[in-house]
Amino acid sequence: MVGPPGTGKSMLAARLPGILPAMSEEEALESAAMQSLGSSGFSVANWKRRPYRSPHHTASGVALVGGGSNPRPGEISLAANGVLFLDELPEFDRKVLEVLREPLESGRITISRAARQAEFPARFQLVAAMNPCLCGYLGHFSGKCRCTSDQVARYRGKISGPLLDRIDIQIEVPAPPQEDLMRQAQGESSEIIQRRVQAAYQRQLERQGRANAYLAVKDIDKYCIPDKPGENLLGQAISRLNLSPRAYHRILKVARTIADLAASPGITGAHIAEAVQYRKMDRN
Repeated sequence: MVGPPGTGKSMLAARLPGILPAMSEEEALESAAMQSLGSSGFSVANWKRRPYRSPHHTASGVALVGGGSNPRPGEISLAANGVLFLDELPEFDRKVLEVLREPLESGRITISRAARQAEFPARFQLVAAMNPCLCGYLGHFSGKCRCTSDQVARYRGKISGPLLDRIDIQIEVPAPPQEDLMRQAQGESSEIIQRRVQAAYQRQLERQGRANAYLAVKDIDKYCIPDKPGENLLGQAISRLNLSPRAYHRILKVARTIADLAASPGITGAHIAEAVQYRKMDRN
């Protein structure tokens, strides 16, 4: 999520665990085992509650992935089957962020030490937030940003292309106009949204036995075939945005999820268009 300070990015991230599908017994046991190895331990009150971890941007690589002479899980494993929220993403040390690349692909993290080796689960939902520029007000309706284009490029360049390529949805969270702040909100509760998400997740399990996010390439070719308009639109996006093969497959998985949320049996051009629009950083 990219947007100026105070637009609700952290609040949105904190609400995400409440709309995710219910945990299975296997997921709950795995998460409980990881949390029991952490410094704060596991509380029975959190049974089948998806974890939410939000480490500070000064966190070290060991704190994030785990380690020590007697290897213990880090934040990515403590967030297993839940949400890992990284606020102020460009402020994290680049070397720390790069260690996320392997677990984001494999869902596991292996920690090797001279005395022993340990492998921990690391299948988590990564959510990150950042300001659009160094001062935070690029594109704000107040017009008070004075950052130069070089400063903006350097700020955003703190996040490497390979890591950004692994983030499926990149959206802008703009500052709401003053009149919207004064107006009473008309929104859905997390409970209502969670039921819709649960229904979409159930469709995925019935169709392919796993969530769309975990589909292999051969599964994508089988279950994520767009219609002709969607195929044409995706071809144009690949050409204009110079998308990588990874981005191509991730757009198809996001489009399949959008279709599932809409209870659509197939992927249409509209679903592809929406998925492409979520690749904001690719379009900049």
